[in-house]
Amino acid sequence: MNSCCNVCQKNKRQNQMTFGELVTPAILTLIQKKHPQFNHQSQVCTNCLDYFRAEYVEDILETERGELSAIEQEVIESFRDHELFSENLNIQFEGKRTIGERIADKIAVFGGSWTFIIFFSVFIFLWIGFNATSYLMDKPFDPFPFILLNLALSFLAAVQAPVIMMSQNRQQKRDRMKSEFEYGVNLKAELEIRHLHRKMDQLLSQQWRRLLEIQKIQIGLMREILDNKQAESSMREKAIKKIPQKLPIKKTG
Repeated sequence: MNSCCNVCQKNKRQNQMTFGELVTPAILTLIQKKHPQFNHQSQVCTNCLDYFRAEYVEDILETERGELSAIEQEVIESFRDHELFSENLNIQFEGKRTIGERIADKIAVFGGSWTFIIFFSVFIFLWIGFNATSYLMDKPFDPFPFILLNLALSFLAAVQAPVIMMSQNRQQKRDRMKSEFEYGVNLKAELEIRHLHRKMDQLLSQQWRRLLEIQKIQIGLMREILDNKQAESSMREKAIKKIPQKLPIKKTG
């Protein structure tokens, strides 16, 4: 069964429609500003309701925080498009790496592992032992004090430090993206919880209103029943009074 949305004037399925009395008062006021004919008996589709919810959220954020940031704009767009804001940040971040960044990450991972420490320690001991033992070579290529080894170590430190810093900078950028992403998720959750609280308050108030209406109807029915009973009793009394009483019979001696 289809129904017409009173906002976009399009036919939608009934399960996609919401009555105006179920819309929170703040969003209802926002809808009525652009569509004055909209009332509690009107119907609005899910897409239009999400659009006005996004506008309402944008008004709240601008009022509370002033100018909106990029992450807050993304939260509003997720409200407007009715999409999830959460996503896998690792896939998004890893997909943007260049070849140099991939190499820097691998070097940083290898340089900060026990494999590198053991391998480099064995290499240094072999270098020193090979050049310090005189009977292996008549003329070692790097005799004591191992100037060539010091040069190689200095070059390694000079190259390795910037590579590790590049990897750390990327990690800091990733942490910033993660913090902004978590802020957006928490912001949307906070706004959703606030909206749910207002929705629950509205539903409770509507339920109390309907309960009061039902109670009034029950009281009216009880009064009608009581009036009918009183009318029946009065009619019965009148009927009894109209019945002629029998005169007493006199006895003759």
